[in-house]
Amino acid sequence: MIQKLKTALNQSNKFLITTHKSPDGDAIGSSVACYHFLKAQGKESLIVLPDEPADFLLPFLKNVDFLIYEKDPAKVDTMLADFDLVFCLDYNAPSRVGKQMEALLEKVKCKKVMIDHHQNPEEFCEIVISRPEICSTAQLIYECIEELGAKDFLNKSCCEAIYLGILTDTGSFRYPSVTAKTHLILAHLLEMGVVHFKIHEEIFDVNTLDKIQLRAYAIANKFEKIPGFPIGLISMSSEELQRFNYQKGDTEGLVNVILSIEGISIALFLMEAKEGIKMSFRSKGAFFVNDFAEKNFSGGGHKYAAGGFSSESLNVTISRFKALVSELIP
Repeated sequence: MIQKLKTALNQSNKFLITTHKSPDGDAIGSSVACYHFLKAQGKESLIVLPDEPADFLLPFLKNVDFLIYEKDPAKVDTMLADFDLVFCLDYNAPSRVGKQMEALLEKVKCKKVMIDHHQNPEEFCEIVISRPEICSTAQLIYECIEELGAKDFLNKSCCEAIYLGILTDTGSFRYPSVTAKTHLILAHLLEMGVVHFKIHEEIFDVNTLDKIQLRAYAIANKFEKIPGFPIGLISMSSEELQRFNYQKGDTEGLVNVILSIEGISIALFLMEAKEGIKMSFRSKGAFFVNDFAEKNFSGGGHKYAAGGFSSESLNVTISRFKALVSELIP
């Protein structure tokens, strides 16, 4: 597949870079890294995000050309014929970009390239580089550049974006998917000028008082351990979120706080949104959550980190989860 990618890159000059809805650090990092890699070769690219990322990720989009599809779909649609190749980064199914942008992917006439690390990719791209064993799509971008023999086109901006993606998708390098190769890549990124502590500060040291108070309330008042199981959950209603002036990204990582509690091996965070209940699963040790999320809550992801969704009420969703928890126990 790397040879097919190399041929496609050589035959193309204008690229559309896409990623999944509610883009996280790996989505933004892999997209921006791809953008700067192509720009270093004199090629033109546009990043199109389905919706707005969290505010703490916006600084990483400086000096790149990007559009938010839900804000300006008509503008993007008129440009589709201009692109020679579409990158589908950090997602393994067209539904992951949301209904609006899924229709855009169907309209695209040129070849599509999937570069992703999630399990069970769907067949919607002509070139598929899928490696679920790799910790992040950002690391996979680096490895693709390496295998293309194109590391000379890595620059500081590209390396910063790769570092962002690896950092955020590995829980600051602590997940089992992190390998010796990951650390060798990180070392090279630092050699290329990445100031690692500044990226940490931009991600983790930008809390508002509202965000801290929301998280304190959630932990102090909403944490619940499932009796007889190593499972904990926190749920937040839309009213509770509004009470603390919720902004996108304010609950980022809260599910990992649950998992850090002694005696908890499976964590669930539920959040009420306009479209339904968003669910984040995390686990460790011998406990896996991806198949459970896919089977029961229209989700999926990795063994130790998955997402889910419910169109039922928050209380009904919690009750249904509690009725199913025995499925999580091996």
